[in-house]
Amino acid sequence: MGKQTNIRLDEDVKAAAEVRAKRRGLSLQGYVADLIEQDVNESRAAFMAGATAFLASYAEEFEAEFGEDRYPGLPEGLAQTAPKDAA
Repeated sequence: MGKQTNIRLDEDVKAAAEVRAKRRGLSLQGYVADLIEQDVNESRAAFMAGATAFLASYAEEFEAEFGEDRYPGLPEGLAQTAPKDAA
């Protein structure tokens, strides 16, 4: 169960939000919760894409500095035969 949060909206904004919520078959609360969740998920996805690009661009430098251990804890033979992009 989620936590309750109170927000203040201008009356015109609230009225417009209620109309949009009704069009989607949602309560105002559900509509606002969906908007916030969508924004958080988009931000998370953007961060992960940036982190992935950063890591890809510096992969050789990381490997040179720290070595490569893509499968810590696996027996040596399995780690060497596993595909590099499986991690």
